Amino acid sequence: MKALELNNVAIRYPDSGRPEGFLLAASEVSLALNRGDIGCLLGPSGCGKTSLLRAVAGFVPIAEGEIRINGELMAAVHSHVPPEKRKVGVVFQDYALFPHLTVIENIRFGLTKGKRHANAEVLARANDMLHLVGLRQQSDRYPHELSGGQQQRVALARALAPQPDLVLLDEPFSNLDIALRDRLAREIRDILRQTQTTAILVTHDQHEAFAVADQVGVIFDGQLTQWANPYQLYHEPNSAAVARFVGEGAFITGSQVGHQVQTLLGALPLSACCCNDCEPFGDVRVLLRPDDVVHDDASPLKARVVRKAFRGADFLYTLELDNGEQILSLVPSHHDHALDEQIGIRLEADHVVTFSQAEPAQPF
Repeated sequence: MKALELNNVAIRYPDSGRPEGFLLAASEVSLALNRGDIGCLLGPSGCGKTSLLRAVAGFVPIAEGEIRINGELMAAVHSHVPPEKRKVGVVFQDYALFPHLTVIENIRFGLTKGKRHANAEVLARANDMLHLVGLRQQSDRYPHELSGGQQQRVALARALAPQPDLVLLDEPFSNLDIALRDRLAREIRDILRQTQTTAILVTHDQHEAFAVADQVGVIFDGQLTQWANPYQLYHEPNSAAVARFVGEGAFITGSQVGHQVQTLLGALPLSACCCNDCEPFGDVRVLLRPDDVVHDDASPLKARVVRKAFRGADFLYTLELDNGEQILSLVPSHHDHALDEQIGIRLEADHVVTFSQAEPAQPF
């Protein structure tokens, strides 16, 4: 039994300004999440990911399909279990903490349904949550006295306190600076793991998705394009759109013959073919990530430096090949090459993926 199942879910919002009378926020979305796993809906703004999260929570109805939590039907065309009966905890983007309640009172709120008095069991559970998120010393503080990261952990503790079947996190790190974002993402993953909580988060940031999630769904225009683990999304994207959205890289042209593709950089063995209609012979586009292209002064293959971005430990070089196509390469920062310099390169591409559609051979 899956912890969460979406089967052909569609979400529509009334919109009298459109000829069809509605805005289609999501269409034919199907996914499944195992118990104890963390899932992520990843996509650009306005793609429908938050609408799907709200539908799982019960805040919006669905127009087609069904949603099940631990096998129980929560939503269908003519069936809708209200949010308060779904055993789902939600961490909102703005945390939604009560400003007039202390940290411990905010956490108790979900356990007492807002009542002021709490029994010993509730007090113990709230204190356990405080300890879990490392905020025992801040129990009597008010939200405005906390940092953004601390407020985020209070919101998570409040969501976890009633021991929900599922926790939903809506853009949980968007209000934090980058350094704090990375650290908090790891901390929240550890907390969810420790409590064996099934969770799903929404984000537009692939680094957050990869840092937290076991399974990631890439959504464009209300449709789930790929549902896979982060490793598969990066190395085995099922479309050029996913390849562009997840990670950095470039497409170069090649000619496929069976399970090899011939490129200007040599023959490459294919690990996968991402297009159902891809022929075993013919012109293709080859996806190369920056880590596929290795700096090697001894290599006879040369490329010209056209751009460089210093990243501390390494440079991200944009390199131009003899045919004008461009690729990216991550090079240790002690190799500081000048613009227009020719440098040696070689390929170490273990996951070569091709696409059959026409696509400009430029960096993403």
